[in-house]
Amino acid sequence: MGYALLPLERLTEQLERLPGIGRKSAARLAFHLLYMPRADADSLTKAIADARENIHECPVCCNLTDAEQCPVCGDARRDRTVICVVEDPQDVLAIERTREYNGQYHVLHGTISPMDGRGPEALRVKELLRRLADEGITEVIMATNPTVEGDYTAMYLSRLLKPLNIKVTRLAYGIPVGGDLEYADEVTLTRSLAGRSEL
Repeated sequence: MGYALLPLERLTEQLERLPGIGRKSAARLAFHLLYMPRADADSLTKAIADARENIHECPVCCNLTDAEQCPVCGDARRDRTVICVVEDPQDVLAIERTREYNGQYHVLHGTISPMDGRGPEALRVKELLRRLADEGITEVIMATNPTVEGDYTAMYLSRLLKPLNIKVTRLAYGIPVGGDLEYADEVTLTRSLAGRSEL
């Protein structure tokens, strides 16, 4: 017969459900939470509850927001003729950190993945098509991740948008800054060569 504390076991199981957290990490986090000062634990619980209660999808771009619209959609200075399509809200934050893009976004909340049973209907594709019909969009940038699912989703959307006569572009792939060619894989090198630009 093994030794187990059911509340601790349940906490560990819940933490293990988080992405990137294995059984040992979940147990370590559970013990850490047990030894937190009560005020810190209460603050964490309140922060989780507040986030769950107040954050929702922007009705325009499907990004996350705690206001009526997300800050990008509410900013009149943004270029409203270009939409950058991304997989997840985290991708919006990554692109915004560059301070190079001044257009709009559309968040799909995933990719098409037949292996996982996720088709286009599980994504925010209808919302994107509605925006393209209503707004004066001239370009859609596909900024899905360079994975099989990301590439397939970008190709699916580009075929879907072709009849709308809207320019569809894809983010360039290449060698990361500071990277060595000898360590780059063949696919990255091939895409880098194909996406080269004039100096």
